[in-house]
Amino acid sequence: MRIVALAGGIGAARFLRGLKVAAPTAEITVIGNTADDITLLGLRVSPDLDTLMYTLGGGIDDTQGWGRDRESWHVKEELAAYDYGPSWYGLGDRDLATHLVRTSLLDAGYSLTEVTAALCHRWQPGARLLPMSDDRIETHIVIEDTQGRRAVHFQEYWVRLRAEPAARDVVVVGVEDAHPAPGVLDAIGQADVVLLPPSNPVVSIGTILAVPGIRAAITAVDAPVVGVSPIIGGAPVRGMADKLLPAIGVETSAVGVGRHYGGRGGHDEQGAHDEQDRGGLLDGWLVDTVDADATVPGAIVQAGPLLMTDVPAAASIARQALSLASAVRR
Repeated sequence: MRIVALAGGIGAARFLRGLKVAAPTAEITVIGNTADDITLLGLRVSPDLDTLMYTLGGGIDDTQGWGRDRESWHVKEELAAYDYGPSWYGLGDRDLATHLVRTSLLDAGYSLTEVTAALCHRWQPGARLLPMSDDRIETHIVIEDTQGRRAVHFQEYWVRLRAEPAARDVVVVGVEDAHPAPGVLDAIGQADVVLLPPSNPVVSIGTILAVPGIRAAITAVDAPVVGVSPIIGGAPVRGMADKLLPAIGVETSAVGVGRHYGGRGGHDEQGAHDEQDRGGLLDGWLVDTVDADATVPGAIVQAGPLLMTDVPAAASIARQALSLASAVRR
């Protein structure tokens, strides 16, 4: 079985770790979000790709869900002593090695796809990890605070400002002219199942879908497309989707996100202004038991426990998603 998953950060990484247990013989291709990428201290940092790679390769700090295990912070401490660099973003000593390798290879002319493959050769994540694009794409959040209305990089919004200022808009810089990375469209077209894990619908899944050609490939694929809700009982399990969904006019609920993605079998009046133009994505939508009454026109909704408390729980959720995919197979 060939499975393709669109993935952002922590939630998707933990779901995919469970998917490997639930489907040990499957060929899994992960299309990772790169719009969170940022240049710091001259180094190109790919937070979501690294979270996916470390988690699936066994090198993640499981307590916080990001960064390296057994990390140390000597370089950060020395930079602070020099009063130099962005103190709000911590680059650990072990993690720095990844960014040094990535930046050196990119500067030597290798593509992000090639660099990601080289990094994964060390980690052996048990899945093929593809960036959504080799082109430079960055998410900026338009905020309004005491300094007025301005745009900041997503990492500054999330890490330095802790998502406290009101988000007025989300701007994905460079995405209109970007192209899917090599292998992305082929993987989708050849998939037996396409999964949308519980990632942020705006700045993780949303940015991947914004790359020209990716959304159209998913709406056209013959394989079933199943999404897993990142919202339980009206709140995100992790992260700050509730801060960003209102900025794009989407209700923070399993229903709101499901209808934002849209069902492939039809539409309703809510959200029809854009989904009819773009085409719905979902054949199946997996929600938590507290949201069992959710409906998404054009998609089959199934409810089950969605809290990923550990790897077995994540594997159980992955099995539910695959079971739903079988039920809605086109």
